[in-house]
Amino acid sequence: MGRPWPKKPAPESAKEPDGLHVWLLRYLEWLRVRHYSERTVVNREKAVGLFIEWSEARGVLRPMEVTKPMLERYQRHLYHVRKADGRALSARGQVWRLGPVRAYFKWLTRQNVLLWNPASELELPRTQRRLPKHVLSVSEVEKVLALPDVKDVFGLRDRALLETLYSTGIRRKELIGLGLFDIDTERGTLHVREGKGGRERVVPIGERARLWIDKYVSDARTELLVPPDAGVLFLTRFGEAFRPGPLTNLVRGYVDRAELGKTGSCHLFRHTLATVMLEHGADIRYIQEMLGHAELSTTEIYTQVSIRKLCAVYAATHPAARLARSTADPRPPLASTARAVTADELFSWLAAEVDEDDEPAVDEHA
Repeated sequence: MGRPWPKKPAPESAKEPDGLHVWLLRYLEWLRVRHYSERTVVNREKAVGLFIEWSEARGVLRPMEVTKPMLERYQRHLYHVRKADGRALSARGQVWRLGPVRAYFKWLTRQNVLLWNPASELELPRTQRRLPKHVLSVSEVEKVLALPDVKDVFGLRDRALLETLYSTGIRRKELIGLGLFDIDTERGTLHVREGKGGRERVVPIGERARLWIDKYVSDARTELLVPPDAGVLFLTRFGEAFRPGPLTNLVRGYVDRAELGKTGSCHLFRHTLATVMLEHGADIRYIQEMLGHAELSTTEIYTQVSIRKLCAVYAATHPAARLARSTADPRPPLASTARAVTADELFSWLAAEVDEDDEPAVDEHA
């Protein structure tokens, strides 16, 4: 057994009754009480914690000592800081650190801890919309899917897992949270209960993926299961739900083994689903519904797409929807008065998710 990591000393502001760290703990509790996702809470704790460390190094321990010029200095610090490999933080990385700090001070002001908000005029760096670096063709996907050894319990699990990613385009976190009863074989749907922002949705899942899941559940899952059964669909060798890092590494391993000259992990299948459905004639709105993207504002609210109609579009445009595809090509048009989402916008949203969804972790096991 390796040596335990040394405990990080408590922040200086933790010793102050009205210290930055003390108020951070209250802020995190406030977020949890209002059912913010644990991932959101952890990310905000990390980002605000980095600001508190920077502030304490300059002798600032309490919220009321923080000023607008000080926050602007911190923003300049993030612009000039360099990572271990010598590269600067991306604009997205700077936003990841600044956004929670701005939200923290907004909360402090609303709690009357501060009379005015020093972060109210803090402008976040502008981020560029990026398109996905790599997308797989249908033949390339089939090459990746054929790699797991389905004679082995782990290979059978991996085949079912990869088929699910390709067939539904769900996020890494959503796949981890899948339960045994989230697959409706009769209707050909999958229920996402832990979507981004806590939103649930129901999406179609192809016949082939359902068959592989059935085979995995009947032939392999019982061998991986360690009682009591929590009902999680995909289990690790330890009989528990996957953690994000090991799942990313597992999927990336198969993509690398396929020697396609392309890199990626769980999100690569998400990009691929969007691309193949678009190429086969699916309306952007239906793809947006599949992916669980919601663009809501006071002036634009997209109408809900019925799962029945979504299933029809999916069956017509996804190559893996059926084992034997019909020659018919029904492509139902979208009847909506909402602003049309462009393909560039859709893929930019997808690319923006990659950093958070495909980041590997080295301290977790599969």
